[in-house]
Amino acid sequence: MNRHNFLGHLTLALAVIMVAAFIGQMRSWEKERIARPAQTGSTIRLGDQAGAIQIDQSGEAEVLVRFKRGISEEQIETVVRGFDDIIEDEIEAVDGLAVISDADGLDAAEIDAYRALRIVEYIEPNFDINLVEPELGDDTDSEINDDFEVTEMIGRSGAAPNDPQFAEQWALNNTGQRNGKHKADIDALKAWGKTHGSDKVVVAVLDSGVDYTHPDLISNMWVRPDGLAPYVDAQLGEIDDLHGYNAAENNGDPMDDNGHGTHCAGIVGAEGDNGEGIAGVNWKVEIMPLKFMSAGGFGTTKDAIEAINYVIARKKAGVNVRVISASWGSTQRSRALEDVIRKAGEEGVLFVAASGNSNANTDRVPHFPSSYNLPNVISIAAMNRNDELASFSNYGPKSVHLAAPGVEILSTWLNGQYKEASGTSMATPVVSGVAALILSNENDLSVKELRERLLKSVDKIDRLQDKTVSGGRINAALAVKDN
Repeated sequence: MNRHNFLGHLTLALAVIMVAAFIGQMRSWEKERIARPAQTGSTIRLGDQAGAIQIDQSGEAEVLVRFKRGISEEQIETVVRGFDDIIEDEIEAVDGLAVISDADGLDAAEIDAYRALRIVEYIEPNFDINLVEPELGDDTDSEINDDFEVTEMIGRSGAAPNDPQFAEQWALNNTGQRNGKHKADIDALKAWGKTHGSDKVVVAVLDSGVDYTHPDLISNMWVRPDGLAPYVDAQLGEIDDLHGYNAAENNGDPMDDNGHGTHCAGIVGAEGDNGEGIAGVNWKVEIMPLKFMSAGGFGTTKDAIEAINYVIARKKAGVNVRVISASWGSTQRSRALEDVIRKAGEEGVLFVAASGNSNANTDRVPHFPSSYNLPNVISIAAMNRNDELASFSNYGPKSVHLAAPGVEILSTWLNGQYKEASGTSMATPVVSGVAALILSNENDLSVKELRERLLKSVDKIDRLQDKTVSGGRINAALAVKDN
């Protein structure tokens, strides 16, 4: 070791010792202050410049810390041990990003001490993410217009699937059902004349999991191939990811206990023409379930990041996962989440994200992850059956890229059931499904090319010209035509 390196390591070691000593007494005072409420199961939130650090009922707290490039694992471990903390998980896809936890709780002084270190690029809380149902305005109509005939449903392409509830799937083929506007749809029948999808294309649904036993989904679920070893993470251990990944509980069972993820999965790829229920945008596809939300619809950025990290690892291992469908979001910006989504893009994965359900202009009030200005992110607004922007949908002429049907969307639900739901959550998997249709014929498209194709494959709508980047609603037939 030369003199320069020796002095550098010595300086780092002395800095760690001094910082640890400085905050030691402050930590003990702070822990005494919060001890009683933490033991009663309360949630304590300690404010700091990066946001609120949440301490759960067990007293454990987590932060996401990214160390600067060139800092070795040994140096990181030395710093973390100096604070009497532990590295819960290293996010392999992002150099230097780690989840750090402390069973005694991370107090504000310790957070500031981490931030003050020259080797730390950023530190942020493990933000909460909650599913929020939209408040429906004039987008729904309880009156049903039965003045259409089934023959009209097949007139635009010559063949419709035999799924018994297909007639109610206005997003795929709008014949005026329930006072809708004729042809205000994604023109799925015409697209299916070109392709029904492919079981060689994998779409990851990052949500509350998926009911992978649903009779309309089971044939299109991703299952770990026989030749692929179980997922192994250095900190989390070996995970038998036969059906996908559950980041919330760190296991290989992403079974949905909320329903939201199963609904999104059915939009992407409920098996078509099987005489069962509905048809997805893809009749054939592989849906990879990623669970990071609980039965109550609660998740964290840490769990979302770990799930995306899993996708990147599986992509590197040869799984043809090309799309992540993300029907959730928050107004809290996470640099760590942004970093891992960027890495997914570098590995060839498109990230399709819901724009949000607050009727807000996201040019002014960003919504994440849909508002990350990344080359692999595409933000989706919701339309109703009359080709109108849904009353709840976020919009943004610079930040929301295109729209898709998202009101009264019929799809799969828990325990073999079907349900209508509304939100940009429903519009997002429509676009994810169209992306998979494109890839079924053109798997070699880059993320940039795939994203550009989607942006160009819209029906222009006057009322969207100042609401979205593309000024239109996705059209699957345009997306899969020869270009």
